[in-house]
Amino acid sequence: MVSLAATPEPMVRRDNWLTRLFDWKPFLVAVCLAPTVGLLIVFLAYPLGLGFWLAFTDAKIGRAGQYIGLDNFVSLSRDPIFWLSVGNTLLYTAVATIGKFLLGLWLALLLNERLPFKSLIRAVVLVPWIVPTVLSAMAFWWIYDPQFSIISYLFKDVLHWRTTNIDFLGTPWAARFSLIAANIWRGIPFVAICLLAGLQTISPSLYEAAMLDGATGWQRFRHVTVPMLMPVLAVVLTFSVIFTFSDFQLVYAITRGGPVNTTHLMATLAFQRGIPGGQLGEGAAIAVAMIPFLVAATLVSYFGLARRKWQQGESND
Repeated sequence: MVSLAATPEPMVRRDNWLTRLFDWKPFLVAVCLAPTVGLLIVFLAYPLGLGFWLAFTDAKIGRAGQYIGLDNFVSLSRDPIFWLSVGNTLLYTAVATIGKFLLGLWLALLLNERLPFKSLIRAVVLVPWIVPTVLSAMAFWWIYDPQFSIISYLFKDVLHWRTTNIDFLGTPWAARFSLIAANIWRGIPFVAICLLAGLQTISPSLYEAAMLDGATGWQRFRHVTVPMLMPVLAVVLTFSVIFTFSDFQLVYAITRGGPVNTTHLMATLAFQRGIPGGQLGEGAAIAVAMIPFLVAATLVSYFGLARRKWQQGESND
């Protein structure tokens, strides 16, 4: 009679409470998100909440202030400089965004073609976006100088189209459009590179099919390029509007809101009232007044992106 050896029973591993805790998916999610949530609370939620609170107080530099309700907003509604800054901001955002999109799209279409040294040209195009804003502002400050401007020298001494120098920053409208031109120059690379990335995703077979159907260059652009580029256009438009609307460095470094507060944007006016002026509550109120405009731009893009058929150039069901 053959005796069979008893089969050893498998050892059962008993997990302790720490192992079970880390195997629990909700806990892992919370642990992974905790650093990001902490950074958002410290650097985004807290400053935003503090700004909201200051907007409803009479806080000044060196004094905490007391709650005064809507007094800051009522005061701003009667302030002509504030309404001038709102008009300047809307004009600045609209004209600069349109200019950046037209020139950026043209440049993206050009870079999408077969060009010699195309990689080098793409790298050079990024220079205006890479250069720090303050350095760009200083360069434009010299370009717009009333005595040593290269543009005035070209028109006056080379082409003899003028007898006097151009005062770019001495009059309100000239200063406004000078700032818009500087913003367009800085923003074109961002728009061009983003749209170029979108153009690279369009299949060449779509253009070949359109050409076989007898479509002209304009028809291919209208019925193939634009519809396929719509998702990228919506995202880039949103970021461009937000960046332009909240622009501060370029304007403040070139004009500081002058001449006589006529080129102030809402961001520069908020800084001037809050920091140099010492009126923290009023400056915060101007900053809070910017939020509805930014939220509106974001919602327009969000609902546009949610319409999938609209992205493809079709109508919704």
